[in-house]
Amino acid sequence: MVDPKTWFAECPFALIAFSGGVDSSLVAFLARHYMPKERLLAVISASPSLKLSELDGAKQFCRNHDIPLRVIRTKEMEDPNYFNNPDNRCYFCKHSLYTELQDLRNEFPEAWILNGQNLDDLGDYRPGIQAARESGVRAPLAECKMDKGAVREMAQSFSLECWDKPASPCLSSRIPYGERVTVDKLRRIEDAEAILNEAGFHVVRVRHYEATARVEVPPDRVKELGKLWPEIRMQLKGLGFESALIDTEGFVSGKLNRVLQT
Repeated sequence: MVDPKTWFAECPFALIAFSGGVDSSLVAFLARHYMPKERLLAVISASPSLKLSELDGAKQFCRNHDIPLRVIRTKEMEDPNYFNNPDNRCYFCKHSLYTELQDLRNEFPEAWILNGQNLDDLGDYRPGIQAARESGVRAPLAECKMDKGAVREMAQSFSLECWDKPASPCLSSRIPYGERVTVDKLRRIEDAEAILNEAGFHVVRVRHYEATARVEVPPDRVKELGKLWPEIRMQLKGLGFESALIDTEGFVSGKLNRVLQT
């Protein structure tokens, strides 16, 4: 494994694609830890596909660790290549983000654009990696040979509050490919998952199948959800879903990608 201290020592200016997840949070923290404050900037997009609670948490993380942060607004929701939700939707989202970051290089011409990609990401279906390569984005965690386990271990060693934070992909990932992404759907998903969070389910996905909410929680908690279901189902229908179902298989990361394997 390459020593992150050595990696960041070679970086002239870190312009970090920041989401508030453990990966990009560790990148931002390491940049601040090993580089002068004036040579880095974390950048997060206040996109409709990012939960407002995630945005607030990301801002707090940067305040806690004295990391310079800039909030921008990307324009992926204006791009039919994105909102029509093809199976490479993530490419167009990341392309929009990295285009904005490239524009920031007019302000910081020496900057390297960094993301939170780790080694495990290379084995998953992630069209956004192509957008990163096209934009010359650097991935310090992957380049330092760190997988997700190593990322969490290092984050814990620095006592980062996010070290065991569950993965929280963008809200658009809850909408099956081919079904249009809209701001109304994204807010409905966010509100639905907040209802589940309040009920004690912190690892949860509410998949938005047309007008139906399909709820995934860890397999060992499906029965527990069933006991609470009448009240939760009523609350979900109150958000505008015509129906709501429990996915009895339980939560599986990337479940909507299964259609790509058929």
